[in-house]
Amino acid sequence: MAINPNTDFSSGQTLTADNMNRLPRGVMAYAESTTSDTSITVEEQQYSLTFTAVASRYYKISWFEPDTGITGAGAGAILLRFRLTNITGTQLQGAYTWVPSSAVDTVSSLVYVGTFTAGSKTIICSAQATGGVTHQLNRATGKIGFVVIEDIGPA
Repeated sequence: MAINPNTDFSSGQTLTADNMNRLPRGVMAYAESTTSDTSITVEEQQYSLTFTAVASRYYKISWFEPDTGITGAGAGAILLRFRLTNITGTQLQGAYTWVPSSAVDTVSSLVYVGTFTAGSKTIICSAQATGGVTHQLNRATGKIGFVVIEDIGPA
């Protein structure tokens, strides 16, 4: 993964367009939810975010489910995924979170860093229970689940 960061600046230097293009561009898309999903078994879409990607730039996608966020009908794992375009699209990242029992709440997050071809991109965040156990993503006011896509700089 090649990185093309800015260099140190000194007093009297001229700030150029190239210097500015090496800076991160910040938040490209954001979604949040205070609505719970209480019956996750098969893969289900939780969020959909669309943004315009610029080629040769790194993007960081971060998803967070809050405290008391993930519970299950029993012990089992829940798989969180980032997919490109739709629920059956290319998987960009995935991670299992273990829920030890129905009496234990679990916090989870998922992060992806990568580049895209130029143009409009739709990122799907999905959750899927495994092992035949139904899981829940519990959200509420003050317990917000969210996803953010950030431009973190040039490749």
